[in-house]
Amino acid sequence: MGAGRDLRGVPGDGQSGDHGDHSVAGQGVGTTTAEELRPDRQYIVDGTLLPCWSWASEPGLYSGKHKTTGMNVQVVCTLEGELVWISDPVAGARHDVYCLDQSGALDGLTPDAWTGDKGYVGRGMVTPIKKIEGVELLDWQKAFNTAINQIRAVVERVIANLKTWRILHTDYRRPLGTFDTTISAVIGLQFYSLV
Repeated sequence: MGAGRDLRGVPGDGQSGDHGDHSVAGQGVGTTTAEELRPDRQYIVDGTLLPCWSWASEPGLYSGKHKTTGMNVQVVCTLEGELVWISDPVAGARHDVYCLDQSGALDGLTPDAWTGDKGYVGRGMVTPIKKIEGVELLDWQKAFNTAINQIRAVVERVIANLKTWRILHTDYRRPLGTFDTTISAVIGLQFYSLV
């Protein structure tokens, strides 16, 4: 459980506990499962919304942050910008922390060497310092936030590169039940292109 996206197999639905850890043809693409994330490596994580049509039967797809419907995936890369892992899609209304927890990526890992944005505060990661209402950040806190955001720019570039695939940045119009399989295939091709 909690394997995350194993792109060598059939994806799970991201909610039932089946996290796509099935082996089928096409193995050896060079992808990593959540269990294979190394505890001795530093990772950067961020979530992104993969847009899709608005299905009346699926109100949980609407992301208030993005003001559109879609599925949320978590993207993990190294400090050097190497794409390492992508989670199963979760309904777009869910926050990044929920999606990361559902993915199992942090299971058995100490995330103190991981870097994330302010959405991951409370998970033990290195994150920017949140500004308290009515209190200005000190100069050293501003400098710290700038340094963290410069590091986080790496994962933003990885996500931007991933979203050069048209199907990942335009509304997915096929039946929602095919979303996982289609996205899994595209992400598998992305990992294959990196080999």
